[in-house]
Amino acid sequence: MSVSETPAHTPLMKQFFAAKAEHPDILVFFRMGDFYELFYDDARKAARLLDITLTQRGASAGAPIPMAGVPVHAMEGYLARLVALGESVSICEQIGDPALAKGLVERKVVRIVTPGTVTDEALLQERRDTLLVAVSRGKSHYGLAWADLAGGRFLVSEVANEDQLAAELARLDPAELLVPDEDGWPTAVTTLPGLRRRPPWGFDADACRRQLLHFFQLHDLTGFGLEDRPLAISAAGTLLAYVEETQKQRLPHLTSIAFESADDGIALNAATRRHLELDSRTDGRTEHTLLGVLDSSVSPMGGRLLRRWLNRPLRDRAVLGQRHHAVATMMDANAHETLR
Repeated sequence: MSVSETPAHTPLMKQFFAAKAEHPDILVFFRMGDFYELFYDDARKAARLLDITLTQRGASAGAPIPMAGVPVHAMEGYLARLVALGESVSICEQIGDPALAKGLVERKVVRIVTPGTVTDEALLQERRDTLLVAVSRGKSHYGLAWADLAGGRFLVSEVANEDQLAAELARLDPAELLVPDEDGWPTAVTTLPGLRRRPPWGFDADACRRQLLHFFQLHDLTGFGLEDRPLAISAAGTLLAYVEETQKQRLPHLTSIAFESADDGIALNAATRRHLELDSRTDGRTEHTLLGVLDSSVSPMGGRLLRRWLNRPLRDRAVLGQRHHAVATMMDANAHETLR
């Protein structure tokens, strides 16, 4: 419902509908004092997902207003539960001072929390990457881009067919996946829980190239190895535009893009990964998996790095040798320190 269609609504509800019109498909946390309130269908949905009380208070347009609310001090816990369920939330804050406001205090959507763009520590899984992935497609090839916003990593790749695409998506396990809103996507894409269909024009390679050049303040993408990779450019530009749209601020910690060749690693499809139990069992637990046996890392960052290594077995013996040497050196140093 647009603001123009709500002449009988109260000023507060008109303000809510204006925020909701900007983000019709996601929940709106509408700041009112010490609570974030949800109204109408948002309230009904949140009450069901979060097991919070659905009430009706006051009236607007001649009907009671369904409401559900969460305390401001407890917002992160509720956001974490919604993100884990694949939901996105727009945060509509009071941006004016209630003491100085003449009439209704001004409100504005200041941030959109989505499963793939969360950076708050309380909303992240400690030892697993939270990835936002975008996929573009040509006649047969696909371009992929993925970002770990909390860790500041931004990578791209290209694959030759649907099987390789399915294997890459199984490896990356995206929290959120952006694809053009078109028919004909394989099952490996359409069955993912964090799927977001975006306007096809947003994947235009020329527009995406301009987006990347503007963001990184460059004249070309040669330094990233992308100049002749339009599908990777398309995916990366779309991902970056989505991040800027949801975060509503520049992201200085994204400083470069790394190209990852699919041929450098051994592709493992989803069924193979399940049978090998690399990092999870069929019941979702990590005990007695390869990761569970090997992971003696002290920090969450080390645990995430080890998970990435196990999920992408490399073909390059030189790189594998360097990793082995680095780990062995560190273990020797720790052993000597223990003996002192």
